[in-house]
Amino acid sequence: MKLNDFRGKAVVITGGTKGIGLATGLVLGKQGAHVYLTHKWGSADENEVRRKFKDAGAPEPAIVEADVAVDEETVALLERVKKDHDAVEVFVSNVCIVQPANGIESYKRRSLLKSLEYSAWPFVAYIQHMKKVLGHYPRYAVGISSDGPVRYFSHYEFVAVSKAVMETLCRYLTHHLRGEDIRLNMLRTRNVLTDAIEEIFGPVYRGFVGKYAGEEYFIEPEEIGNCVLAMCSGMLDALNGQILQVDKGIAFADSLMRLMDNREKLGMTY
Repeated sequence: MKLNDFRGKAVVITGGTKGIGLATGLVLGKQGAHVYLTHKWGSADENEVRRKFKDAGAPEPAIVEADVAVDEETVALLERVKKDHDAVEVFVSNVCIVQPANGIESYKRRSLLKSLEYSAWPFVAYIQHMKKVLGHYPRYAVGISSDGPVRYFSHYEFVAVSKAVMETLCRYLTHHLRGEDIRLNMLRTRNVLTDAIEEIFGPVYRGFVGKYAGEEYFIEPEEIGNCVLAMCSGMLDALNGQILQVDKGIAFADSLMRLMDNREKLGMTY
């Protein structure tokens, strides 16, 4: 089977100038894609992003300031895409706004709604706007989720809810768009080694988890980018509406038994 040719094809990645989004953009850029990276509030070092693409031998990306929660900015972005492309080949919904919680008294409807607005709804909104502006749905739509909906993380409940909602919407969209040329899937990841880990869980988290769970617990951003490439390569087109776990198999051994097996090395007593 021949793999999809990304050369000159439009790829749109929200939150694409850092972490998972940037790593995914570089992976697809190396395949010759014309990558559009969105960011918000001037948060990107655009020169540094362009340098990374150049060093990777990838075409220069289009870096666009566009708030995923503002429809007018989404439409403006897609109008820009339309000037050079008839359709979007790959859409990656990556933006996640963290609204931390600290016990039941910190639960606020406003925090929940903001998390949904930024971390779940754009997966739907961008697909809708692509159809309206370009006349086509993206050929591939990939949402970056996490294992928050099925695993406890401190202060993470609003993010977890938004990821669960995005996963549910993906399944329903797949049903409603089953006659269209679009494949929609979610990548549910373990902790990815980006700046967000410390921002969400604090400065001691990385070292603590690395010691007791092992460095294999973490995922590198490039590994997520490679998974996105695989999902859009043409080899996995039979997968649609799926929630795929990206954790290198660590979930199987993530138990007290593993800690007991390693208790001497970790200096653990009972």
